[in-house]
Amino acid sequence: MTVRLDGIDLVVFDKDGTIIDFGSMWSGWAVALVEGLSAATGRPIAAPLYAMLGVDPVTGTVHPGGGLAATPMSRLRDRTRDVLVASGLSETDAERALEVAWHAPDPVASARPVTDLRALFDRLRDSGRRIAVATTDDRDPTERTLAALGIADRIDATVCADDGIAVKPAPDMVLELCAMLGVEPARTAVVGDTVADLSMGRAAGAGLVVAVLTGVGGRADLAPLADAVIASVAEIEVGAAT
Repeated sequence: MTVRLDGIDLVVFDKDGTIIDFGSMWSGWAVALVEGLSAATGRPIAAPLYAMLGVDPVTGTVHPGGGLAATPMSRLRDRTRDVLVASGLSETDAERALEVAWHAPDPVASARPVTDLRALFDRLRDSGRRIAVATTDDRDPTERTLAALGIADRIDATVCADDGIAVKPAPDMVLELCAMLGVEPARTAVVGDTVADLSMGRAAGAGLVVAVLTGVGGRADLAPLADAVIASVAEIEVGAAT
């Protein structure tokens, strides 16, 4: 199945799970974090941590409703500390354990594009369309990831979790991008792999909301909020801007 972009001037992509493989970026990081915290605390905390993150440590599956799916890193750190405290650690000991074990994934080493993004983005730009990214990741790793993938110069604007803008599912990220680029929401497409992505697009009044199945969301969860559900962004039919 493909999706057409008739009447669309701006395409807003989510990052993790939409244009890059979610599992390669985050599943291994989650396991390393839990192992590090288990060692730092000496407590049996793996089960509640994996439950909060929404990660199956055996298969690496990330569940749509878990903390890892769409939570900014700063908030995820707070939620991790809450799990440690609920497991019996003091606030001070929980913070000490986090200082030892908390780390960010390496965006350059871990990022795997879901398709030839440079070719896709070139087709979009050649058709006269603008490209933006809205992500709940922070700006520094986002910019390093996009640069490592060789697509930074093809993206017109980016909003990130630490930009001071309300994050998904609020509409603010899309509305900010539309204002920055001078494009009406009705002529904007939002493409994402989670309910939060699609809800953001709907709340912003996006003209087209597209779900992809390369991330944490399944068809049953995404279809009610989407105008189209496609296997990946590779199935976007660019065509000419109208």
